[in-house]
Amino acid sequence: MSTTATKVINLQDSFLNQIRKENMPVIIYLVNGFQLRGAVKGFDNFTVIIENEGKQQLVYKHAISTITPFRPIASALHDRKADENKVKENETV
Repeated sequence: MSTTATKVINLQDSFLNQIRKENMPVIIYLVNGFQLRGAVKGFDNFTVIIENEGKQQLVYKHAISTITPFRPIASALHDRKADENKVKENETV
């Protein structure tokens, strides 16, 4: 596995973990066009568990197109991405 693929996975995990910790409402758009609304309660390599109105749903990641938080995520996630990009730029120079 290349280092680029590893960084993408880490960004995905960081994003999901941040919205999980903040119990932030999200809209999950599925590839079939369906929308799920709720809060991310957990995730692993293949699935995401969301909860809405006391009901939980397990959604397979391969069925997800987009996850949209209701508000911007913490700047720490953006800062981490910027740091990774700087490292990548320095490696190519």
